[in-house]
Amino acid sequence: MSNLAFKDASPEEVAEQLAEAHDSAWLRSMVTLLDRALQKSPLDRIITLWRLSGTEAGQLFGVSRQAIAQWLEAGPPNDRAAAIAALADATDILARRLKRERIPIVVRRPATSTANRSLIELATDGQYEQVLTAVRSMFDLRRIQP
Repeated sequence: MSNLAFKDASPEEVAEQLAEAHDSAWLRSMVTLLDRALQKSPLDRIITLWRLSGTEAGQLFGVSRQAIAQWLEAGPPNDRAAAIAALADATDILARRLKRERIPIVVRRPATSTANRSLIELATDGQYEQVLTAVRSMFDLRRIQP
């Protein structure tokens, strides 16, 4: 398809054309790529895909929603880089393995593998690496016996 076909089309028309021309895996991949192009930062991607309010995002890092707004504009402080990287890696795995609309549900659902705590609860307690470990474990196919 040439970009001229989309030049005067509405987003709805473009979406319809793409949906008719491609399978769901291709479409999900396209949405992921567009997400990355539109997101200013890994933090922005986490907030978007986890569907966090400013207050919820602040709670993940033990700061106010105003601090999160500042981080989105100017970047987070260096001492938060490891935490954001762990959550960004977890988010990338979730985005590859789940439908986009399922991610907010998964991060809020308590699981037996996380001692009946949700991923958001783990992150709120500062256990960012445990969030990443839990997400990796969710999709570790070696756990399944043949």
